[in-house]
Amino acid sequence: MKVRTRTLIATALVLGIAAGPVVAHAAPVTAAGTASAPASASDVKPPLYTTAPDAAALRRAIAGVGPDSADAMAALVRVGGSSGRWVGSSGVADVRTGRKAFEDARFRAGSVTKTFTAALVLQLAAEGKVDLDEPVQQYLPGLLPSGPKGFEPISVRQLLNYTSGIRPAEGPGDSFEAHYAHRFDVVDPHALIAEAVAKGPEFRPGEKQHYLNIDYTVLGVLIEKLTGTTYEQALSARILKPLGLRHTSVPARGENGVAGPHHHGYQAVEKPGGGSTLVDVTDWNSSSNWAAGDLISTTADLEGFTQALFSGRVVPKAQLEEMFTVPAVKDFESGEDAVQTAGLKRFVLPDGTAVYGKTGSRYGYSTVIGGARDLSRTLVYSVNSIDAKGQDMNKVAYGIVMAAFAR
Repeated sequence: MKVRTRTLIATALVLGIAAGPVVAHAAPVTAAGTASAPASASDVKPPLYTTAPDAAALRRAIAGVGPDSADAMAALVRVGGSSGRWVGSSGVADVRTGRKAFEDARFRAGSVTKTFTAALVLQLAAEGKVDLDEPVQQYLPGLLPSGPKGFEPISVRQLLNYTSGIRPAEGPGDSFEAHYAHRFDVVDPHALIAEAVAKGPEFRPGEKQHYLNIDYTVLGVLIEKLTGTTYEQALSARILKPLGLRHTSVPARGENGVAGPHHHGYQAVEKPGGGSTLVDVTDWNSSSNWAAGDLISTTADLEGFTQALFSGRVVPKAQLEEMFTVPAVKDFESGEDAVQTAGLKRFVLPDGTAVYGKTGSRYGYSTVIGGARDLSRTLVYSVNSIDAKGQDMNKVAYGIVMAAFAR
């Protein structure tokens, strides 16, 4: 594989994606609700991956992870799909005790939460409980004030694909130190939304795409309104229990720790005299992220979810296409073509292959889920990066992606 192509694949996947063409797993449903004729053999593309994962390359990718590493303290990797599988771990679960990393450890999955939230909304759409083209104001009256400087109608779909134009709420600051000082703050999602909408719109709905947590915070409130339960209860009843994801949860609003056996997260912080020290960031109240980024899970659970999602067992096929559809707008910050979908992200490789997936980053934890749409190759990893919110690509994650998706 050419170096440029390998680099593009790695960059795309570390940003939360995985590659593959579409293969029909079931007969599509027509507008009348009846199954159409199955695709002919000539319409079905061959699997993107036909050989087993490169086990030696994957072992090299996570070698050296641990207390002596400048990049990560632990790594958990699961490569699967119809072409074969590989599971591995390295590093330490706890720097203080030296306990080794273990495959079923729990960790904070960050914005991978958005994929679950999007799936919940799309389930409700399939059941006729919400119309993606209707304004969210219709379902949540009073949440977004109108008027000369207020909000135009914002469709539920525009929340899903980040084209709502709602500004972000203010956080404690940009630095790690500022966030760390407020790590035990308990934040109410309604207060976040009120703070965000008080600023007025950033742009007209549907005009641009701006990837922000606030859209999924509003969707969390919408889920509660439509289901008559809490977001956490809806997630459990609709996704976690049916799929048997016993080690996945969203913490209670006032909970700071990671329940169950887990990996500790660490952030490297510069010392005044030079060098750096590791700060344990495991205990942290993530209520400000809620339906946008508060999930705790395991690699096994996330692999099961990814396989079920892509195969149409979580969201019906008609609504699932929302997760593979990018709006035809420009990105608010870069000015380039939008890449975000409803809960996932798309990247097009030089050969025209569309790639999809999701990353999640919390201090101390970096996560990726993704896979070929034909499920010939999937990848889930949790890397305990010591600079999970940094601008540069984590070297361990890069190596994992290169090894998992090279052909």
